Amino acid sequence: MKAKQEFKVQPRIPERLAHLKRMAYNVMFSWHSEIRDIFQRIDPKLWADTGNNPVLLLGLVDQQRLDELENDTGFTSQLEEIAHRFDLYVKTPPKEVDKTCVAYFSAEFGLTSCLPIYSGGLGILAGDHLKSASDVNIPLIAVGLLYQEGYFQQYLNNDGWQMERYPTNSFDTLPLTQIVDASGQPVKVSVRFKDRQAAIAVWKAQVGRVPLYLLDTDLDENPPDIRATTDQLYGGDREMRIRQEIVLGVGGVRALKAMGITPTVIHMNEGHSAFSALERINILRKDHGLSFDAAREVVRSSTVFTTHTPVPAGNDTFSPDLARSYFEEYAKELGISWPVLLGYCRVNPRDESEPFGVTPLSLRFSAHANGVSKLHGLVSRSMWQNIWPRTPVQDTPIDSVTNGVHVSTWASREIARLFTRYLGQNWKEDPDPERIWESVSQIPLSELWRAHCHCRERLIAFARRSQFRQLKKQGATADVLQKAMELFSPDTLTIGFARRFATYKRATLLFSDPDRLDKILNNPQRPIQIIIAGKAHPQDNEGKAFIKSIIHYSREERFQNRIMFLENYNIHLASLLTAGCDVWLNNPRRPLEACGTSGMKALANGVLNLSVLDGWWDEGYAPQYGWAIGSGEVDSNQELQDLTESQALYNLLEHQVAPNFYTRTSDGIPVVWCDMMRNSIKDLVPRFSSHRMVTDYYERFYRQSSERYNSLSRQNFKLATEQAAWCNKLMTSWNDVQILELKGDGAGLKTVGDEVTVTANVRLGQLRPDDVSVEAYYGNMDHQGEFLDRLTLPMTKVSESQPSTFVFQGQISCKRPGRFGYTVRVTPSREKLGNPFVLGLVAWA
Repeated sequence: MKAKQEFKVQPRIPERLAHLKRMAYNVMFSWHSEIRDIFQRIDPKLWADTGNNPVLLLGLVDQQRLDELENDTGFTSQLEEIAHRFDLYVKTPPKEVDKTCVAYFSAEFGLTSCLPIYSGGLGILAGDHLKSASDVNIPLIAVGLLYQEGYFQQYLNNDGWQMERYPTNSFDTLPLTQIVDASGQPVKVSVRFKDRQAAIAVWKAQVGRVPLYLLDTDLDENPPDIRATTDQLYGGDREMRIRQEIVLGVGGVRALKAMGITPTVIHMNEGHSAFSALERINILRKDHGLSFDAAREVVRSSTVFTTHTPVPAGNDTFSPDLARSYFEEYAKELGISWPVLLGYCRVNPRDESEPFGVTPLSLRFSAHANGVSKLHGLVSRSMWQNIWPRTPVQDTPIDSVTNGVHVSTWASREIARLFTRYLGQNWKEDPDPERIWESVSQIPLSELWRAHCHCRERLIAFARRSQFRQLKKQGATADVLQKAMELFSPDTLTIGFARRFATYKRATLLFSDPDRLDKILNNPQRPIQIIIAGKAHPQDNEGKAFIKSIIHYSREERFQNRIMFLENYNIHLASLLTAGCDVWLNNPRRPLEACGTSGMKALANGVLNLSVLDGWWDEGYAPQYGWAIGSGEVDSNQELQDLTESQALYNLLEHQVAPNFYTRTSDGIPVVWCDMMRNSIKDLVPRFSSHRMVTDYYERFYRQSSERYNSLSRQNFKLATEQAAWCNKLMTSWNDVQILELKGDGAGLKTVGDEVTVTANVRLGQLRPDDVSVEAYYGNMDHQGEFLDRLTLPMTKVSESQPSTFVFQGQISCKRPGRFGYTVRVTPSREKLGNPFVLGLVAWA
């Protein structure tokens, strides 16, 4: 029998403890240990049982315990002190609050274990982005989806095959508040799924100073299939995926409008939120009467897009028929036809066989696009060059901003104490990171080593308990369970490998030669133990087979005390692994790892990286920081590459990694090892922190995009209308643009310090000189006359040789010896367009 009415009973929070409730609903607790400590002090066991969820803790704690704490002067004094610092932090106003509002859209956010709306690296990166935006204090808000079940929890059957379970999230017990209007009614918006409306409610997770708005379709007024839209992260079929992306992109922009928020910049974290660009156009047309072209210029000038995958299959596409069923009528609202919209979503708009892709749409509607490492930027330019076929691959308008990690989230308690002691109390928010991290050199190697050893001891204790629970669920015998509690040693060199089990990450490379691996791991003088964790996508049977293979290896007698796989990789396990391992192993197939931020989390704890030169490690590696597998080769023969790199990995483990770890001074300190730890923290942490990343986005993209939005929106978007007309003029007149003659005095031999004068006679037709940018394009050449690198030099109009034809001139400085060449190109005006390549217009000499 079911109850007719439902009600909830929660403890009464005494007035002197009221600060607890405010702090429970701000996920600052995930990176401020003092806040976690005060909640843990309430009831340590309950804190652990609730998964470090302060909201659930306050809902379950015994009333008598709260009454006791109210009269505990030690507790209340500590609470007052923490609450004071909390208030100082959250009430500090952001920079340029009246000029800039960045809305950061992402399909997942990894903030804390008790808010499971993330799957892996993309979500953790998004969470770290918000935390650093809060610490750096830039005016940013965020939009995502609130999943009823989130991403799956992983467990293994007796044969080592991954299984999935989807626990249901109870929003009332999470650090979330539902957004309501002035009358107290829930704020709701709707989007259209074909011929039906889908209602969406809005929740908020407060991330320090940054509000994260989360969209929820699990509402009574929605039919069951629509309610299920926000059930699972990356679950369901292609139709479910396009619905989720409509809710995120279209619904997200509508939700912001319903709350009275008008962002000056939207940052799309991956293509899942591409439809936000379309809805911004829709709103500009309806609210301000703009044409599609004028609205497009506003949106394109104020949108930032980050692509995260160098694998074509990782970019969402949909069949044209499916997309048409959802967007044909919507295209009419935008003032364009369905074929025009479909063209925006294809690399080649005229290719009828090409699917509807969100990445081409995102790239075409962004002023700034970027990959997430320098190497990934290069790969992305090559992948998407055909969107701008007249532009050389190196000029494809995709930049790079290397990812970073939120150091105060990922640095262990022990390491963070060292930072506070030697870097100062404000290291978490210091605006001069390079200066502050120089102080790491003051940390004594002995203290660094002791702190790290504590982290390894905690990891091994957790791993034993975890292995015990895994084996007990699988029905292991008592003697097997007893052995599980004795597995691994807290004094043994420990390697960590934990990530998504996509096949290109090559989780089984380490097992290419099991016999040689046996000799390395079981060396009596220099033993090594390896902890592995990670999930395969529920539909990725190849990835699941990798996990099964590793489980079977770990059960061989020779590896039973050397290899361990831990179930259900999540934020909590990641924090233990990246702090407690000695070496972080990463061996993807170059160049398929876009960035690889798990190695940065290890870096924040002084854990040394052993990795293929891919993603961030291609930028960060030097011998004083860790080890490189190979030299950055890419081999079309994958079997040969796997063989070569597995042998290189074994050689490094046997001849460099293990000897360095076990070479100790008389007091037990591995000095060379610890010096590498300290060097890597001092030099690399400021380069690969999310504070640096967010500052890069702000200084390079956000500020400029916001200024352009504010400029275009003045006088009811008058300038936007003018710019749209100007862009149309460029498009219709560009065929007349031609470089008629190129002259220079660069022939023959020059000396360093000389200048080469370049003169171009350019016909512009209907255009004027201020409509274009004319540039000398020069650099080193190879033996075939191809540019090895290139620089550009703005050229100045010096005369009008005849009607509509102009002479431009510039001087190239000869700064270094070598073989050089130059040409000249014409693009739309950089000053007027910001990004001169987005229109795909260029003329070459």
